[in-house]
Amino acid sequence: MAATRSYATILFLRAPNDVKERQNFIKEFDQDWNFPQCIGAIDGKHVRIEAPAKSGSSFYNYKGFYSMVLLAICDAKYCFTMVDIGAYGRDNDAAVLNASTFGRAFNKGYFNLPKISEFDPKVPPVLVGDDIFALRPWLMKPYPGKNLTVQQRVFNYRLSRARRTIKNSFGILAVRWRIYRSPIKAKPLKVEHIIKATVCLHNYLRLTDGAHYIPTGFVDSESHSGIVIQGDWRKELQDQGCLLDFSKSTSNRSVFDAIAIRNTYKDYFNSCEGSLSWQMDYVQSCGHNPVNN
Repeated sequence: MAATRSYATILFLRAPNDVKERQNFIKEFDQDWNFPQCIGAIDGKHVRIEAPAKSGSSFYNYKGFYSMVLLAICDAKYCFTMVDIGAYGRDNDAAVLNASTFGRAFNKGYFNLPKISEFDPKVPPVLVGDDIFALRPWLMKPYPGKNLTVQQRVFNYRLSRARRTIKNSFGILAVRWRIYRSPIKAKPLKVEHIIKATVCLHNYLRLTDGAHYIPTGFVDSESHSGIVIQGDWRKELQDQGCLLDFSKSTSNRSVFDAIAIRNTYKDYFNSCEGSLSWQMDYVQSCGHNPVNN
């Protein structure tokens, strides 16, 4: 897998070992999205590019076009905190995280992540992701399948609320930066620099001119009963443009600790202390598995 990382770089947009800032990330996810001990939301996209010269099939993916992979983590306020850019489009989506710089760092426990939540001292800070990723002690994903218990569906709903941050972050990026409206025509290293620039400018405008960059109604919101109101970026981006989703993972392999941590979250979200007043009505009205895109 090392050969497939020839163009990949990691971009730390917020210092990963700044404990105070990481504590703020966790507090914001708890306050804004009711998901304790969450350090960020993670997702990946295939950035459509024109076929690079002399690249063979390296960038040609299973979806039938050339792409470079953008893997990203965001905070509760739609700012990207870490991105990994440059994996070949042909790489297996499920393996991209493990091969990424910060995927390896999380796996080896290199980040100094604080534990500040009171709901369970055994639960470490976690990322929230979807079915494209494998369940890990540091990465929570939905319970799979259709025949889920009500408690499992509640967990999936609560995770989907926190995960909505990264879906919206990518939606904003795709709509605001028109370079993503058509395949990028440039050498791979320049494509990487273009992606870096748009991500950094996205954060800059989010922090310095948020009212204009992300006006009211531009991102997904919720009614008082938990119903999702789709943001305006979805109307502007009728299809996925040139930022395409990863495919879902079919692997059911999960480590024991990760399963136990997810079950701890499930129990907490269904307890008097950790439940939301509207969650049961919402889950029961949404059918078998209320996971939002």
